[in-house]
Amino acid sequence: MYIYIISAVRAHSRLLPGSCNFESNTCGYTSDADFSIWTLNRDGTFIPYCISMGVLLSPSLEHDEWSCVRLVYQIAGSGHLEVLRRSEGRSFDTPLWSSRTPSDSWVIASVDLHNASDFCPNCRFISVLLSPECDFEEPHLCGYNNQWNVNVNWYVGGGGLQLVCSSSSGHFMYVDSSYAKTFTEVAKLVSPMATTPMSGCLSFQYQRSEERGNMFTVFTRDRLGQYQELWKAEPDNRVDFISPPGEWIPVQVDLKAPHPVQVVFEVGFNSPRGGHVALDDISFSPEFCNKDTEPTFDPSVANCDFESGLCLYTQDRSAASSWRRVSVKPNIFRNGDHTTGAGSFLLAHSRLGPRSGYVSSVISPILPGNTRFCLRFYFSLRGDPTPALVVYLLQQGGRQENIWTQAEKSRGIWISADVSFQTSQPAKMAFVSTCRSFWDCGSVALDDVSLNLGDCELTAGFLSAPLPGHCDFEAGLCGYSQDKHRDAAAWHQRRGPTPTSYTGPRGDHTTGLGYYMYIEASPMLPGQSARLRSRPVRGTRGPQCLRFFYHMYGSGTGKLRVLADKDGEEVLLWQRSGEQSIAWLRAQLEYQSQSHHQIVFEATRGSSVRSDIAIDDIMLDSGPCPGDPLPLNYIK
Repeated sequence: MYIYIISAVRAHSRLLPGSCNFESNTCGYTSDADFSIWTLNRDGTFIPYCISMGVLLSPSLEHDEWSCVRLVYQIAGSGHLEVLRRSEGRSFDTPLWSSRTPSDSWVIASVDLHNASDFCPNCRFISVLLSPECDFEEPHLCGYNNQWNVNVNWYVGGGGLQLVCSSSSGHFMYVDSSYAKTFTEVAKLVSPMATTPMSGCLSFQYQRSEERGNMFTVFTRDRLGQYQELWKAEPDNRVDFISPPGEWIPVQVDLKAPHPVQVVFEVGFNSPRGGHVALDDISFSPEFCNKDTEPTFDPSVANCDFESGLCLYTQDRSAASSWRRVSVKPNIFRNGDHTTGAGSFLLAHSRLGPRSGYVSSVISPILPGNTRFCLRFYFSLRGDPTPALVVYLLQQGGRQENIWTQAEKSRGIWISADVSFQTSQPAKMAFVSTCRSFWDCGSVALDDVSLNLGDCELTAGFLSAPLPGHCDFEAGLCGYSQDKHRDAAAWHQRRGPTPTSYTGPRGDHTTGLGYYMYIEASPMLPGQSARLRSRPVRGTRGPQCLRFFYHMYGSGTGKLRVLADKDGEEVLLWQRSGEQSIAWLRAQLEYQSQSHHQIVFEATRGSSVRSDIAIDDIMLDSGPCPGDPLPLNYIK
């Protein structure tokens, strides 16, 4: 494979530190010594890399220096190019942009940093947000793409084209109807796909010919190909009529996209006499166009893990009974909560409680109307007959809409539910548990409710994209590898219960239906171990926080240890021995290492085949762990 980078420059006349066209040198860009070397080509002009893996580091950049970056690159064969942010005090690089698409020519990635609110000082490389901004003065068109049509297309204008433009030497995009053949000919100019949700003001300028035989519309398009209209130049648009012919007309429109989108400029013609449309100076600001624009609703008001109460949820006192917030100490007979394994959750219809009943409701804060939401929560249904859990939208006037129902047993584990729904008017969510009768009822458990804007199918990838150091094992091992230097045993990736009865989890911790890592004790000998090793972790000056979930259930359970390996020298960070619980439990520890090291999960088989041990949802972050201070392990 071959990867070439020809330039990395700020999209303004004043080039800032980190800009480089590689004409004669690398401008302070250096190869990471832990990987293969990038070299400047013999004649200058670009920097190539081939075979294996290489990391090219920019000079250190201050957080307020960069607002826009353009990267010109080419990938041949099976190459993979990534842009990452390397921050001081962070153990892993943060992925920001990537491409695997091979190309026979140079490709431009034009990116904007206006919404990078989490940008940090002393970063290496740059955070990126693909933006619709463009003035079309460069030949690469800022990544915009004309969707080819046989008869009508967008072209670069300027020079001899008889349109009034802001500069005699400037360029713009235009489309005309000269070759339109059918009744509806459509030309589309499409921006790159954003990498984050977009919220702010989209601005541009346009011209339309006097014939008015065309329709000019601006849409957003999501990853599922769904369009949403932002703006349309109607034939009776007053601005069109009062503006002199050929005058550039400015437009500002608010854009609220809770998930990544493209901006699509679409022109339709109804005949060869449909005239033309020109477009220029597209820009985007994170501030809304109008001060009166209603701010984006914060859906986190409906989030709750029930660790400190009901948050902003309320009980329906008119119901026969209420949900109860309970904290169950996990043991070999029952699960704890989903959040930590030993925290709190909501429980309804428990035969153990004095207020068992037929219907129980817990109600969310009010949600705005005309909004698309993604609801996620965890539930567990137990008992015979099985109770049911229903989620309703409660609207004004007493109208209610069923948006989700579940009445099947959950095998005694926590299962996640994702629900996409649309509110036509302000409404509240109601979690309602029901059973067949007042006297014959099982139990319904609810935990970790979260709400986000947008459709679950669109936001899931963005919201759950694994961060560096985080792994839920849903899409592989995240850089973890088997360490078989000492023992032949191995960790296995699995979903559902383990093969041996009365040991191991019945489902993963992440969703209840996903994957986890575990050791299968049956083919192992007592005392034999399996080791799972992380990729190299950079040292930092401050503490590191390692969190993960573990499952140690079985009469012959052995031992689980977490170690830090520095050049073959291992330091014990954490361990548990023997049967702990039938539930997933959360482990949390802090350590400090200023040198490169690796994290090792070592599981040792106990005295019997009922010794399966599992781990899931590993999270390694810089800084102290949340909550009460923990003992700090120092690694020399």
